[in-house]
Amino acid sequence: MATQSSLTLSSATFAKLSPHPYLLANLQPPDASTPSSRTNGRQPTQARPPAINTSSLSHAHGSAVVRTGDTTVICGVRGETLTTSQIPNYRSSLSSLGNTSGADELRDYDLLVPNIELATGCAPNCLPGVPPTTLAQTLSTRVYSLLHSSGVLNVEDLRIYHKKSHDERQGGDADMQDADGEDIDIPSREAKAYWVLYIDLLFISLDGNPFDAAWAAVLAALRDTKLPRAYWDADREMVLCSHREAAVPLSVSGLPVACTAAVFTAKERLKQSQSRNTGTEKGSFWILVDPDRFEESLCDEMVTVVVDCSTEGEGAKLLGISKSGGTVVGPEVLRRFVQVAESRWQEFRDAF
Repeated sequence: MATQSSLTLSSATFAKLSPHPYLLANLQPPDASTPSSRTNGRQPTQARPPAINTSSLSHAHGSAVVRTGDTTVICGVRGETLTTSQIPNYRSSLSSLGNTSGADELRDYDLLVPNIELATGCAPNCLPGVPPTTLAQTLSTRVYSLLHSSGVLNVEDLRIYHKKSHDERQGGDADMQDADGEDIDIPSREAKAYWVLYIDLLFISLDGNPFDAAWAAVLAALRDTKLPRAYWDADREMVLCSHREAAVPLSVSGLPVACTAAVFTAKERLKQSQSRNTGTEKGSFWILVDPDRFEESLCDEMVTVVVDCSTEGEGAKLLGISKSGGTVVGPEVLRRFVQVAESRWQEFRDAF
C-alpha cells in the first residue's frame, strides 16, 4: 500500500503563496515562550550591521562602498570648478562680507549635485534600458534635501579665492562709502569660483532600505574627499590647481545617521477591531528596523529618523523625521523609535 505524500510546504513556498501570514507567523509565534522574530532571523528592532570601505575608486576625489546585508551601494564624489561669471544672479556679498555658513550659497548655486542610479539586476524590478525609476529620483531628492538641512558641509571649503594685491585694494574702491558716510572695508580676497561636488551613487545590490545605505555612502565618501588646492590666476582669468601642494580634505561637520523602519500590522486583527467600532484599537503592529525587500512589500507605513550623537555632553540631536503612509506611528511610537535610532548611530560610528 502506497503511503500518502506529505502536504507540508517549505518555508520558501509558504512565503510566496501567503507572504503576509508567513511573516505574521514568525512575529507572532503560537508559543508565548518563543521570542518574536522576523523571517530573516533578526529581532524586530535589530538592524543589519553596516560595513564601510573608503577610497574604493581611484579616479574620484572621494569614494566609499557601504553594505548592509544584501544592500550594497557605491558612492563617488568628484569636484569640478565653476566660475562666478557662470552663475546666474551671483551675489558677491555672500562670499565677500564674511558669510562662512554658506547655506544660501550651497543651495542657490547648486554646489551639491547628487545622482542615484539603480544598476541593472540589483533588484528584480530593475530592468535594462528603462528610464530612471521613481525610487531613484525620490532617493536623489531626499539625499539632496538632507545634505542641505544637516549642514554637514561648509561652503568655505568650496570657495576659490583671488587674493587682491595692494594696488587693487588701494584703487578706486578704497574711497567707497556707505549710506552713513563711513568708509567701506574692502576685503583682501574675493571668491572667483567654486568647487561643485558631483555625488554619484550606484546600487549594485538592493535588498530593502536603500535610503539609509545611500546616505551612509554619501557621508563616508564626503569624509574621504580631498580637493586639490585651487586658486584664481588673474592674468589668465581662470582657475588653476597646484600639484605641488597636498590636496585638502573637506571639513565634514558631525555624523548624522539615518535609521528607517517599516510598520507591519496584523491585518486580520485590524479588520476585527474596526468592525467592532471601538475607535481606539489599531490592531497588533511591529516596528521592523532596517527592513529588507520582502518586508517592505508587506508594509504600508515607513518612518525615517536622522540623529547625530557626535557632540559630547549634548545628547542626541534630532535632525529630521520623515514618514509615509499609515496611521500607526504617533508621538509615543516615535519617541521609542528615536531611542532605537540612537543605538543605530553607535553601529555606524563604529563602522566609520
